Amino acid sequence: MMRFLNNRLTFALVLTALVSGPVQADSRIGAAPLANVQLADPDQEKAAKHLMETIRCLVCQGQSIADSDAELAGDMRSLIRERIQKGEKPEAIRSWLIERYGDWVVYAPPARGSALALWLLPLLLLGVGGLVARGRIRRRSR
Repeated sequence: MMRFLNNRLTFALVLTALVSGPVQADSRIGAAPLANVQLADPDQEKAAKHLMETIRCLVCQGQSIADSDAELAGDMRSLIRERIQKGEKPEAIRSWLIERYGDWVVYAPPARGSALALWLLPLLLLGVGGLVARGRIRRRSR
C-alpha cells in the first residue's frame, strides 16, 4: 500500500513540476521603464511607434515588438523610446538593432548577401516555371 502511495505522490509531483514550468518562465523583474509608457513628445512617440512596428519580436517571431507582450519585446520598446528621447534618429537605432541581432530582426531585411538570394530566388523560379510551361505548351500544339 505504501509503495502505491509513493508512486502516486511521485507522479503528482512530476506532473505539478511539468505544468508549473511555463508559469515560471518569465522573470520576476518588473517591466523596463518605458516598455509600456508613451513618450511625452508626440512626435518622438510617433517615430518610436513607427520603428517598433518594423522590428520583429525575437521571442514571438510573427509579431512586431509593438504588438508583443514578451518581456524581451518590452525591453526593446523601452530601449527604442530611450534612444529616441535622447535624440537618436530611428534609422540609426534600426541599424544598431540589425548589427546586434542580424537582418532577421526587421520585417524587410536589406537586399544584400544571403538575403539577396531570398529576394531573387522566387523571381528565378517563376521564370524557370514560365519557360517550362511554354515548352510544354509548344510540344502539345505540334
